Amino acid sequence: MKREIIITSDGSSTIHLPDWDEQYHSKHGAIQESYHVFIENGLKQIQKDEVSILEIGFGTGLNCFITATESPKIINYIGVEAYPVAFEEIQQLNYASELKANKYQELFKKIHACSWEEKHKINKLFSLEKRKQFFRDIDDVNTFDLVYFDAFGARVQPELWTEEVFAIMYKAMRNKGVLVTYSAKGSVRRAMQAVGFSVERLPGPPGKREMLRAVKN
Repeated sequence: MKREIIITSDGSSTIHLPDWDEQYHSKHGAIQESYHVFIENGLKQIQKDEVSILEIGFGTGLNCFITATESPKIINYIGVEAYPVAFEEIQQLNYASELKANKYQELFKKIHACSWEEKHKINKLFSLEKRKQFFRDIDDVNTFDLVYFDAFGARVQPELWTEEVFAIMYKAMRNKGVLVTYSAKGSVRRAMQAVGFSVERLPGPPGKREMLRAVKN
């Protein structure tokens, strides 16, 4: 499938898949979307000094990178990706420079240089394990405080937004754990509710009216 690097509306880059007319991040702003959905409405809502995070769709590593640069908490981060992005593409992404944080360029490189299927200490607060895994094969139980659900959209991969997948998320999360996603589709909200989540609609990032946040009861 053809892939190309594009610049989104906030100046940050992402990967575009022309055959699907789909991007790894919002074309209205990759960095803005990451901050709004996953940091402001996810990480900052967790009132714990140590947080275990599961990312569904590790992709370009943007959410992981921003979490590592932003959080004063101890973070245990698991990123799941069935089809890892090629390192040649990673090298073309401009996240550190767009954040005006060139001091973090080495951090971004370190995140992507980490071997898969092993836990790595990125810095004194942040540990990372990248798993090459299909979402349906996740078998963690009562492990995560926060889930970044950042899979490709339901328009192109509806099988990733089903009751089956959200039941796996529910099982993997601790009580009162939070799941955040850029999606606000009614079918996604109903699938979450069907497996036991309490779900709220929140204002979305630039270019989207709403997003969803779900809590495990």
